[in-house]
Amino acid sequence: MADPEIFDRALRRRRRDRAARIFTDHGFLRDHVVDELLDRLGGVTRSFDRVLDLGCMDGTLAERLAPGRSVVRADPGFAFAKAAGGIQCDEDRLPFADASFDLVIAAGGLETVNDLPGALSLIRRILKPDSLFLGALIGAGSLPRLRAATLAADMATGGVAPRIHPQIDVRSAGDLLARAGFALPVADGERLTVRYRDPLRLINDLRGMAGGNLLHGRRPPLRRDALPELFHSFAEQADADGRTSEAFEIVYLVGWSPSPDQPKPARRGSGTQSLADALRPSGPAAARKGTTEG
Repeated sequence: MADPEIFDRALRRRRRDRAARIFTDHGFLRDHVVDELLDRLGGVTRSFDRVLDLGCMDGTLAERLAPGRSVVRADPGFAFAKAAGGIQCDEDRLPFADASFDLVIAAGGLETVNDLPGALSLIRRILKPDSLFLGALIGAGSLPRLRAATLAADMATGGVAPRIHPQIDVRSAGDLLARAGFALPVADGERLTVRYRDPLRLINDLRGMAGGNLLHGRRPPLRRDALPELFHSFAEQADADGRTSEAFEIVYLVGWSPSPDQPKPARRGSGTQSLADALRPSGPAAARKGTTEG
């Protein structure tokens, strides 16, 4: 008997379809991730001719890749896939043949894949030997202020429901890359801080980026009489200017499909620089923390 799935696939597609209509106004997080992944890709001194943009959303990543590359777009949501001229498919149910691409980029969305180890294994399989995977997901420790505020609101009205799904930390993400068979796997993290005056603006942004709770099972919506406590708890965590600083912990994934021609990894513990840093252009494009206002 198959293990029960954590996330509701049908709900995930519907949420992405809903977000497609308003994504331009709420896509700041993916824009940041795309900037970061392209920054890293720019430091790789080789060409990639056939690319898969996995979880393409509004299609901006493919538009920003250098001309001359053949880019296939795919997304779990019908509306995003149709608008981008791509293929609708889940990341853990890829319809592509083995060794079809020499670069796969997944700029977000992997945090709500039911079978993430299986998805990573499929990504490795559809890559040609010695080809590159770059990915990103929202990781453990994200949304601590909203988590605390919704918990306080639920407790004030007599019940607690899971509002934010489980998240993966950097160490676990690196282990998953290795288990999937990637060579030279690296996972590293970045914190992006976003500041809000009220929790509903944050919740609207999450909905607009298809980032809401997708856990299986019916959950009661936050009751109207819980809203005062939600606002109060969120405001209690505010900075001096009245805005509350919320955090998104972004986990970046880097891995190469195995090839006999690849250099062998150094002895464990002997390295002085991560592969993620090695993929960055020299100069100011180093690991950084970002802040934006909402």
